[in-house]
Amino acid sequence: MVVPELRPWRAAKPHVVRLAEAVRPRLARAAATAKPRLARLARAGKPQLTHVMPPKTWQYTAGAATAGLALAAGVVTAAGPWDSTGQRTAERDRAVALGRAGGTDHGSAPGAPGRHRPAPSAGPVLTGLGGVSTVKSAPDGKVLTDALRPLLKDPALGPRPAGAVLDVTTGRRLFGSGAGTAQTPASTTKIATAVAALSAMGPDHRLTTRAALEPDTKEVVLVGGGDPTLTAREKTGGSASLRTLAARTAAALADRGVREVTLSYDTTLYAGDEKHPIGDNPNLALVSPLMADEGRTNDSASGPAERVEDPAADAARRFGDLLTSHGIKTKAPGPSKATTRSETLAAVSSPPLSALVERMLTNSDNDIAEALARQTAIAAGERADFAGAGKAIGSQLRKLGLPLKGAAFKDGSGLNRADRLTPDLLTALLAKAADPGHPEFRPALTGLPVAGFTGTLTTRYTDGASGVVRAKTGTLSGVHALAGTLVDEDGRLLAFAFMASGTDPGKPAESQQALDRVATALAACGCR
Repeated sequence: MVVPELRPWRAAKPHVVRLAEAVRPRLARAAATAKPRLARLARAGKPQLTHVMPPKTWQYTAGAATAGLALAAGVVTAAGPWDSTGQRTAERDRAVALGRAGGTDHGSAPGAPGRHRPAPSAGPVLTGLGGVSTVKSAPDGKVLTDALRPLLKDPALGPRPAGAVLDVTTGRRLFGSGAGTAQTPASTTKIATAVAALSAMGPDHRLTTRAALEPDTKEVVLVGGGDPTLTAREKTGGSASLRTLAARTAAALADRGVREVTLSYDTTLYAGDEKHPIGDNPNLALVSPLMADEGRTNDSASGPAERVEDPAADAARRFGDLLTSHGIKTKAPGPSKATTRSETLAAVSSPPLSALVERMLTNSDNDIAEALARQTAIAAGERADFAGAGKAIGSQLRKLGLPLKGAAFKDGSGLNRADRLTPDLLTALLAKAADPGHPEFRPALTGLPVAGFTGTLTTRYTDGASGVVRAKTGTLSGVHALAGTLVDEDGRLLAFAFMASGTDPGKPAESQQALDRVATALAACGCR
């Protein structure tokens, strides 16, 4: 068999080499397991080798699949970017390279002692992006209920766990337990924020940061456009660069013969309190339309980190330092507002909204979530504060005909415990994102972490539905949720949401594992 060359190979090669070294012992063990069987096959004669592979040679396939899976995982991690359809290019190449599920032994399927589960691969995940199942019939609701309900009774899920499973192709709910009861959703709120933002602005929308010159005053105003991914680092990773903006601004000033300016910054795009109701928290900076690197004081790009006291002032100070390095003297920056008479000297724009949505979901990025909520408010004509953002998210989802009974949106990130969503709404959001008639919502699926591979699911499902489940996690003290899509054992595309409140805050891992078991059982269920 000829395997097509992966396009991201050059960029991924160093990562793949390291990963290959890491899996070398596993491959050696697989080879040792397969060797006796290969020897017997060889003695049987060459003509027989052209026949179909005997049933008991799955161990050899397992070794090959392990190698392919490990190498493909490295490529996915290294290659990164998304194409115009919202699909990760590396994921697509990985699916092409693997061709089909590998045959790795992951335990026997229920009721079929001689049948081994296929290796987890990109295939099931990519199928989940298509929006339509090719399998003729959906799982039987009663059989599905019998499989899931006992798992939802796990004490680790608290007194009132709720869940829903939806057949994406037909829109029919296959399972429900408290599916219409609103609960605290934690970070699964970001799914609603994603769909609302994409609905209000479209996947190609970009957020622009600009530098403007006020006439006759030599005042340069750094105008925040609400881009939470603006970076002052040398390696931008595709984000808008504060360094580039400073270089272009300095060049524009030099062309005008200006070598000294008063520097100001404008944060009037947003209104209301900048501080989230949770207060100072390493998971979120002040919600400002002007910030560099999310106000982080270290080199991290995701997760909790200490934040600067005033992200806007910090970004302006760094911008001033960059201007100085280009020969433009600046006076200490202060807050201001660009007038309608100001002249734009230079501007930089964020990646498209589709990429921001994916980054938000993959990393559960609270700063991006709150920024997109404010941008949704602006697009909807609402006040750009927490209340206006919540109102705008609700109104956008209502226009899409989604079930909003009991829903409450108090922020865009899900950090606010007053947020309320139902399993029915979460599954409906996912089904809407999978609808072939609404490709603009597809980033709300492609950004979901892939079990065992990306984002907040990287270390979960390592011995379960790795590569099959694509889901957004939600975690607060005493609150756990999981919502996403998967392809069940028979190839049917399903959307699911499971929510648990009142869990033991001292045992978060047990609650997460209980939710993972429910999703794994759903993925393994033929349920006919």
